[in-house]
Amino acid sequence: MYLRNRTAVALNPNYRPPILRCTLSARPSKRSVSLQWLCVLAVIAWLVSMPVHAQTVQASPHIDDLTWTEVRDALKAGKTTVIIPVGGTEQSGPHMALGKHNVRVKVLAERIALALGNALVAPVVAYVPEGRIAPPTQHMRFVGTVSIPDDAFKAVVDGAARSFRQHGFTDVVLIGDHGGYQSLLEAVAARLNREWAGSKSHVHFMRDYYDAAQTPFTQSLRDHGLGEAQIGTHAGAADTSLMLATNANLVRLDQMKTDRDAATAKALGVSGDPRPSSPALGQLGVDLIVSRTVTAIRKAVAQPR
Repeated sequence: MYLRNRTAVALNPNYRPPILRCTLSARPSKRSVSLQWLCVLAVIAWLVSMPVHAQTVQASPHIDDLTWTEVRDALKAGKTTVIIPVGGTEQSGPHMALGKHNVRVKVLAERIALALGNALVAPVVAYVPEGRIAPPTQHMRFVGTVSIPDDAFKAVVDGAARSFRQHGFTDVVLIGDHGGYQSLLEAVAARLNREWAGSKSHVHFMRDYYDAAQTPFTQSLRDHGLGEAQIGTHAGAADTSLMLATNANLVRLDQMKTDRDAATAKALGVSGDPRPSSPALGQLGVDLIVSRTVTAIRKAVAQPR
């Protein structure tokens, strides 16, 4: 009945489902008054439920959530900066999902865009260089990791940047959540800026995004009593805390608390000890990444072309 009524409404705006056909009599009985109140409550509930989804979608800075006309209107309203977030599909030990980088960079890109106020967020680039495929090296030694060649990766980022320039975005920002391709992002930005020299368009490679999660965040964790062996460099307390602060659903707490020696942890793809991790510690890193990246973007955009 619900689907039939919604379909009828879509085809005929004057259609009223049976539950909404309420009438008031001149001398209502107690029974008719009760029915009329039920009708009123049903109408209110039906009307209130209708616009919720539309409002949620329109408030999102993610291009994936918007229609093309909404992106067009956002551009006209001054949102001429687009952030291209780059993640990666790689192992992070038994306690974190393979999509860690993709999910994290999407969340952080959204917070950066909202803080800027004039930016939208492009779809996440999820396929990145993760090592040689055959014979496998680096993260490709672990099942589920996806790796592509350097040239293919640069071509994808290059094409995305060119697409957004074509649509009218003047500032294309590249941020990467993984350390292995930072130099590749820098190379793409440098090449496009040489080609676009003298125009209004510019590509900004934001190394500040990745760097903020390194030394400053590590020092902050030290200040909170964590040691180097706990902080680690991959899937340890630093990495895991960031994930807990951005999307805790991707962390397997039972695996995180399992006691392992260093050799066993390394064989499982972990460098560090995730057990001291917490959302509160991760929030320290989130705040550093967002604030430093926003400051760097504003400074870069303000530079003369």
